[in-house]
Amino acid sequence: MSPSLAQIEGLFDQPLNDLIFQAQTVHRRHFDPNAVQVSTLLSIKTGGCSEDCGYCSQSARHHTGVESEALLSLDEVRQAAEVAKAHGATRFCMGAAWRGPKDKDLRPVLEMIRAVHELGLETCATLGMLREGQAEALAEAGLDYYNHNLDTDPEFYREVISTHDYQDRLDTLHKVRRAGLKVCCGGIVGMGESRQHRAGLIAQLAALDPPPESVPINMLVPIPGTPLGDDQALDAVEFVRTIAVARIALPRSVVRLSAGRNDMPEALQALCFLAGANSIFYGDKLLTAPNPETDSDQRLFDKLGIHAMPVETGSERQRLAKA
Repeated sequence: MSPSLAQIEGLFDQPLNDLIFQAQTVHRRHFDPNAVQVSTLLSIKTGGCSEDCGYCSQSARHHTGVESEALLSLDEVRQAAEVAKAHGATRFCMGAAWRGPKDKDLRPVLEMIRAVHELGLETCATLGMLREGQAEALAEAGLDYYNHNLDTDPEFYREVISTHDYQDRLDTLHKVRRAGLKVCCGGIVGMGESRQHRAGLIAQLAALDPPPESVPINMLVPIPGTPLGDDQALDAVEFVRTIAVARIALPRSVVRLSAGRNDMPEALQALCFLAGANSIFYGDKLLTAPNPETDSDQRLFDKLGIHAMPVETGSERQRLAKA
């Protein structure tokens, strides 16, 4: 049974030491506390999106200097995946700036998924809202995860996006689950929302049946030219609280420390790992936003005694399901 909104709000209100202790206890019950899942994210189609998401540099409605580009070639994607694997990534995520793919758009992406799958990497794609039959086509091509974030809670959603509804996102997640794919779904904090809205987002994620296997928690990266380009950064301790509450409310999910990490000092990142984050994106760019360089991440891992989580095997999935 998923926690209620009131219970999640109660977690946020705990003293930080108590909250982190509880989060670390839950974390150790389900995961190796010193293992972090490592993903790489590649923008396979940048810019020109028709949607008006207030945080996004790739919206054609915003003046951010990001130009619309053609879909990358199969060879470009394969080469990027080979580099990612060589640097220790176990999952390769492909993102396209679409409201949702047309069937003609999807065909070359299916080839990319097959190529990455053949390299032995887990595959993930974020392509926008899916039509009937598209999730099944992605699954048949070998896709492991589909990313489609809820972004925030329903009460705050219209403050950020007006060109599609919250239900549109839930409908795509339903299609993904029905096709047998694993779900990567999280949100963005620091967009001007209240703590109650952050609690509402986590309550929505926990109420998905089943909850997402992967939960990215993004700190807003303000992009000049977007409606949220002048927003002030969320307080660091509040961000750590959000990670800890997500860990407790979603005990079996991998919680990813995602966008905004480039601006986080090592001590803050370490505190997030202590609070239950156990996934990151490797590589110097997240779609269009900067990300820490691979070498700096490895130095941080060495300082903290952290190692990369191996690709999840069938037996490991069964173990976690029983935990």
